[in-house]
Amino acid sequence: MTTARAVTGEAFSCTIEAVTVAAAYVEDVMLVDRCLTGEPAATRELFRRHRVRVHASLFRVLGSNRDMDDLLQEAFIQVFQSLRGWRAEASLSTWIDRVSVRVAYRYLSRRGRQVATDLLIDDESVPGGDLTDARRQLARDGVKRLYAVLDELGAAARLAFTLHEIDGRPLAEVAELVGSSVTATKLRVWRARKKIETAAAADPVLREFLAEGMAA
Repeated sequence: MTTARAVTGEAFSCTIEAVTVAAAYVEDVMLVDRCLTGEPAATRELFRRHRVRVHASLFRVLGSNRDMDDLLQEAFIQVFQSLRGWRAEASLSTWIDRVSVRVAYRYLSRRGRQVATDLLIDDESVPGGDLTDARRQLARDGVKRLYAVLDELGAAARLAFTLHEIDGRPLAEVAELVGSSVTATKLRVWRARKKIETAAAADPVLREFLAEGMAA
C-alpha cells in the first residue's frame, strides 16, 4: 500500500511538473507573439522577466565591468531583433541565454585589451554568511586575480570555463550554448582549469581564494 501511494505521488508530481512546464511554454509563446506585434507593454514585460538572467550570464563570463550596461542593452537589442527566429524548439530562457553568450563572445573576440573588470564583492556573494574584513579583502583580491587569468584565455575557452565552472551549467548545456561539441567544450574547460591551477601555484592569494571556494 505504501509503495503504491509513493508511486501515485510521484506520478502526480510528474503530472504537475509537466502542466507547469506546458503553461510556461504557452505563456512564453503568447508573450513573444505580443512582442512581434509591437506591443510596448509586452517588450517591457519580456525585459523585466529576463533582465536579471541576462545580467547574470554576462557577469559570470565578464565580471562586473564598465561595459556591462552597454552589453546588457546590446543583448536585449539582439533578443528583440531576433525574436522571429525563436522556433520554440528550446525554452525562451535557453534561447535568450544563447543570445547573451553570443554577445559575450563577440565582446571578448573584438577587444584589443583586457576586459575592463571592476568587480564588487559583498557578503551575499560568498558562501558562509557575513564576511570578516580579511575574507572580504581576500574575496576582492581573489576575484581580481582569477579574472586576470581568465583575460589570458581565448574567447571560446573563457566562455566554456565560466559557464561550466562558475555558472554551474552542465557540459552538454554549455556545448549547446557555445555551438560546440561536448568533447571540445570539455577540453577547453580542462585547459582553462590547468592554466588557473598553474597561476594559483605561483600566487598564494589566488590559491587561498580558490581553496575557500569563493570562485564557485
